[in-house]
Amino acid sequence: MTQLTEPSDQRLAKGARARATIARRAAELASVEGLDGLSIGRLAIDLGISKSGIATLFGTKEALQLAAVQAGRDIFIERVIAPGLRVPRGGNRVRAMVESWFAHIENPPFPGGCFRVATLTEFSSKPGPVRDAVVADHDDWLSFLADEVRKARAMGELADADPDLLVFELDAIMSAANIARQTGDSGRVEAARTIATRLLSDAPSES
Repeated sequence: MTQLTEPSDQRLAKGARARATIARRAAELASVEGLDGLSIGRLAIDLGISKSGIATLFGTKEALQLAAVQAGRDIFIERVIAPGLRVPRGGNRVRAMVESWFAHIENPPFPGGCFRVATLTEFSSKPGPVRDAVVADHDDWLSFLADEVRKARAMGELADADPDLLVFELDAIMSAANIARQTGDSGRVEAARTIATRLLSDAPSES
């Protein structure tokens, strides 16, 4: 039985690896050229694989776009959320996630900077499944961070912070920081960091 199933398992694993590689490259390209700029032909040339191979794995351009959005989401979770969750719950966890968020912007995994900022700008007025995925990803992150602020407040930390307002302000600051980083304005990136630190320091800290 094992001999019969192993080839199938190997093909599935190979297909999953290929999908992940293509989706990651699609996210890299989309960060610069936009999700609408994605092309199966361009990806085939970049990755040295056939157009038919990509088409077989994804089927449509929309499916490829959605895979790129998921790839961007997965990397954000890995770089920003997961490290923060290793910090004990409370104000320090919120600060750790914001610091990781800044690191994600200052040393982006994609050539176009923050994938979320780029795709939100592109798809905010384009109805459809891709826009829904981009907006859901953004809203999920802000809701998650706001919940962490609420948990900190329940512990007597960040007591003066309105969770939804705070994360809205942080999101705006990060968007500005991403633009500043992409235009080479390190001074404004540091200014954004100073503002974020002030927002998270106005309330009593857990000393």
